[in-house]
Amino acid sequence: MATNVEATQAEIDHLRIGQSAPGLAQLALSLAAAVDNPGNVTAQANAARELRTVLEGLRKLAPVSLEMDAVDELAAKKAKRREDGLVRARRA
Repeated sequence: MATNVEATQAEIDHLRIGQSAPGLAQLALSLAAAVDNPGNVTAQANAARELRTVLEGLRKLAPVSLEMDAVDELAAKKAKRREDGLVRARRA
């Protein structure tokens, strides 16, 4: 099982946000290390809450993904059908 630091680093890499927001990325890694550190349970809970907030902020700053998801694929198929003249009227 991966540690929180490894999982956080993987998410930062996936979002490609480490270069554009290095401070927030480093803060996220520091908070993840605090969550992984056994000891004060209250401090771990506080660090986990703050980590979640920082990761939400990083996700908002992440560039728009160029990968197509299922909705994009359906929209592309619909546009192609319209271009080909294959749009059919619905039955009432």
